[in-house]
Amino acid sequence: MIVTLGEVEIGTGVPALVVPVCARDAASLVAQAGTVLDAAPDVLEWRLDHLADVTPAAVVRAGRALAEAVDVPVLATFRTAAEGGEREIDPMGYLELYRALVAERLVGAVDVEIGRGEAVVTEMVATAHAASVVVVASAHEIDRTPSSEEIVARLHAMAACGADLCKMAVMPTSAEDVLTLLAATAEASVRIEQPIITMAMGGLGVVTRLAGEVFGSAATFGMVSRASAPGQVDAVALRGVLDLVHAALSVPDGAAGSST
Repeated sequence: MIVTLGEVEIGTGVPALVVPVCARDAASLVAQAGTVLDAAPDVLEWRLDHLADVTPAAVVRAGRALAEAVDVPVLATFRTAAEGGEREIDPMGYLELYRALVAERLVGAVDVEIGRGEAVVTEMVATAHAASVVVVASAHEIDRTPSSEEIVARLHAMAACGADLCKMAVMPTSAEDVLTLLAATAEASVRIEQPIITMAMGGLGVVTRLAGEVFGSAATFGMVSRASAPGQVDAVALRGVLDLVHAALSVPDGAAGSST
């Protein structure tokens, strides 16, 4: 399955490069976005939880300013504190923010944490799809790595809710944890119709951000100046590695000879 976000196709070819902007107000948001665009991201992630004012009216004003300033797809994300974000928000406030952005068609995609509950996720999927907005269902384990079976099961649950993209991030404490995430990614990528996005955070997990395509991850997150999650690397350098890995995977077996 290929998901189209603007002119970006996710689920085929080189993994999509997503770069976040984390600003306190509309003016800073537009300024940060301008800097990020120099890194040529495929998708801009707008972290709503960093805004000083997260009332729907203020978020819509900021969204309008951002929409006028950028020409790449925007993924709106309110990352809650429990999953590594800047603040908490009640379920109704969470829904109201996303509803307001979707109603104005100011973003191409929204990130919905599956931990908010089935009712919230189901409603947001229906609301977003009615406006032709892509839904990224997500889960972030900020202090552990679940078993491979649990990771795959949670990605399946996201797919069952009707999400277009299924995202799982974990925090490894060992190389074995990184291997667990990669094994789960490889399994889920062939069992789930929707494209999946996975990563292990922190320094140990950097390899998953660089070579996720090998295991079936359809997108990765880089940074410009400021990381929004542990382990993010420079977006320009990351782009080069993504292209390098993709080119190597595209070479037919044996085409380069037998030397090692």
